Amino acid sequence: MKKRLSVLLAIALLILVGCTNEKEVVEPNQTHSSLSLIKKAKPAPIELKARPEEDSIGYQVRQLVNKEKELYDAAIIEGEKETLVVYKVKHFKRHQMKEIEKKVRKHLEDKFPEEEFIVSSDYKIFLEAMRLKEKFESGKINQDQAIKRYEEIKKLQKEMT
Repeated sequence: MKKRLSVLLAIALLILVGCTNEKEVVEPNQTHSSLSLIKKAKPAPIELKARPEEDSIGYQVRQLVNKEKELYDAAIIEGEKETLVVYKVKHFKRHQMKEIEKKVRKHLEDKFPEEEFIVSSDYKIFLEAMRLKEKFESGKINQDQAIKRYEEIKKLQKEMT
């Protein structure tokens, strides 16, 4: 009887430990692209567009996307003509990815009708956006190189769809 009770207690403990809902967030100044697929990165938007700061929509887009309950992380890059919005979908919502993408796109287009958006839930695109952000903010690449890399990411995203 004691053996069964200890086995049941051990199983219950494993289930409780395995089901914890602890959310690990990489600190904003410690955003590492290699960790961004495992942990929440919550990167600040990248602005490659030459326009006044008050016209920037990156932070507004990030707030809107982060309100979606099916998503848990997003990266935004403002380009010259369009804004790339890449997000990660919660694991149990992955079977609804097409509907989620339509919903996110509709919310963005309703809120910002004058903007063009490229919306993607692809991990590879998310990772490339994180790498671009890291290189750009650390000064490893300049504005022109960042714009060129952004164009490559857009082309990669279009190939994957």
